[in-house]
Amino acid sequence: MPYIDAAKRERFDPLIDRLAEEIAATAGSDEHEAAFAGYLNYACTRLALKVVRLRFHRIRYWLIALLSGTFRNVADEFYRRLAAPYEDKQIKKNGDVDEYEALLAADVDQAK
Repeated sequence: MPYIDAAKRERFDPLIDRLAEEIAATAGSDEHEAAFAGYLNYACTRLALKVVRLRFHRIRYWLIALLSGTFRNVADEFYRRLAAPYEDKQIKKNGDVDEYEALLAADVDQAK
């Protein structure tokens, strides 16, 4: 999670809120529920590229690596904070795939 101080959040949050509202509204007029993903992808991609152009005026390998890592961290944090707990809840509700337990047990047996 990118922890930035409250004063800086106050600068970004209204802009982010407005963009989120626009993405949700635009996607709401599309035929399928997942349409927002394309708009979100476009907005995040264009934002990252625009910041690079404004700040550095060109692309370099270290910027590619930094941005790739940033997007990976966003995805990992999203998964850790929301998807994993959701999946754990669904496992408790519906049961797990038997092969996970079998493979994990086999791995433990081999370690002994």
